[in-house]
Amino acid sequence: MCRIYAGTDPRDYEPVTRSVRLHGAVTSIRLEARFWAILDEIAAAEGMSTPKFIATLYDEVIELVGEVRNFASLLRVACITYLMRERAAARLAEARTDQAEAA
Repeated sequence: MCRIYAGTDPRDYEPVTRSVRLHGAVTSIRLEARFWAILDEIAAAEGMSTPKFIATLYDEVIELVGEVRNFASLLRVACITYLMRERAAARLAEARTDQAEAA
């Protein structure tokens, strides 16, 4: 079972640092390459660049919560949330297709 995970391409978990501007200040964020790929996908789905998406997310968290304690962790959780929502949407679409075929 673990071979599925153990066999992950090392490039996917290689740490990558990107610089982004948050509230006018440039900051560096270090995430695994796989997370950057998912963030790029989310940003594209939202119709914005990845830096713009990250800045928007940061601003919204500040507005809702008042602070961001660990932004890199928040970004990882945002990626997982996105993947879980995508999976749920795919399951719903599949169920609807099955229902339509059964009718």
